[in-house]
Amino acid sequence: MTTRVVLAGGGTSGHVLPALAIAESLADLGVPTSDVLYMGAARGVETRLVPEAGLRLETLDVTGLQRSLSPTNIRRNLSFVPRLLAARRRARRLLREFGADVVVSVGGYASLPAVLAARSLGVPIVVVSYDRRPGRSSEISARWATRCATAFPDSSLPRAVHTGAPVRRTIRLVDRRNARDEARDRLGVSHGAFFVAVVGGSLGSGALNDAVHALMGEFGDDPGIHVRHVAGERFVEAVRASMSPLLNDPDRRIGYDLVGYEADMASVYAGADLLVARGGAGTVAEVAATGVPAILVPWSGAADDHQSANVAWLVDDGAAFLVTDQAGPDSIVRAIDELRRDPVRRQLLGERAFALGDLNRHGAVARLVLDVASGAESK
Repeated sequence: MTTRVVLAGGGTSGHVLPALAIAESLADLGVPTSDVLYMGAARGVETRLVPEAGLRLETLDVTGLQRSLSPTNIRRNLSFVPRLLAARRRARRLLREFGADVVVSVGGYASLPAVLAARSLGVPIVVVSYDRRPGRSSEISARWATRCATAFPDSSLPRAVHTGAPVRRTIRLVDRRNARDEARDRLGVSHGAFFVAVVGGSLGSGALNDAVHALMGEFGDDPGIHVRHVAGERFVEAVRASMSPLLNDPDRRIGYDLVGYEADMASVYAGADLLVARGGAGTVAEVAATGVPAILVPWSGAADDHQSANVAWLVDDGAAFLVTDQAGPDSIVRAIDELRRDPVRRQLLGERAFALGDLNRHGAVARLVLDVASGAESK
């Protein structure tokens, strides 16, 4: 007898990719993809990522509450409750038709209708929280959850089980020691170059893009550096235009690749000497899972400054190098240069990160989901 699992939530890849990682771990435990349903937002990135992963997707017409009270946002907020109730009705119907044994909330505004529907039907709920400071939707959903699977051991959520963060299989299996050269071949990076990957996430980061511009200006004539710049699809054309004078400089020797969205993060993690990224929960989990030396620049505008809390988990253990958002692009460039010149420190950062990531590599979230579905984990 199989277990039918509904994954609910999304909107951004920060929610969707952990959900796909849970689906992969469930498959490793014998749950076929036909017994997994993804319930997400009609306008989220899940509309692309979930079908590509081979999972059934059902969408709900729901939006999040807008924090700024502009006239446009006030009008959007007035429609929030009617949309939520309509989405809950659709979610109830889908849960019944699918025969759901458990609903797994991965956060984001798209998770709430499915959680409310599950509560009304008596379907057990697992809330997966990968930020050190839980998001608002996770805090609400946790009230009715049988268990909360948390990425960090000091979670404030009720009935919390420290499972580590869900990480995709390709990332869990990254072997930096033995796969480095092969990964670089796939990415077109010289084996001897100092390879810096600057990754702003699926939405990109203006601050990190500015740092790359400063790096290219400072070290553009250095053939020993290769930069892979994941600028974000919304920024990529503007970055291409701003970089044009540097890229067309006849004295340029630095290697440079510009991409909007990185589809092969496993190769990036395997091949990079240094990662520069924000402090989203997924990034922090993947740094720990792979042991890549990292400079992390938490976004100060994140709700409740949760990225700083995520990054502190690594930094406090000497497992990542912190640069604050306020420090600016030149500080990021100085940090890159400092770590380039100190391979011993880079190695230590990677070793400490890898040690912290042990739980992330073992798919514990999926086992908890199956235990809740079977009744082995009860309130």
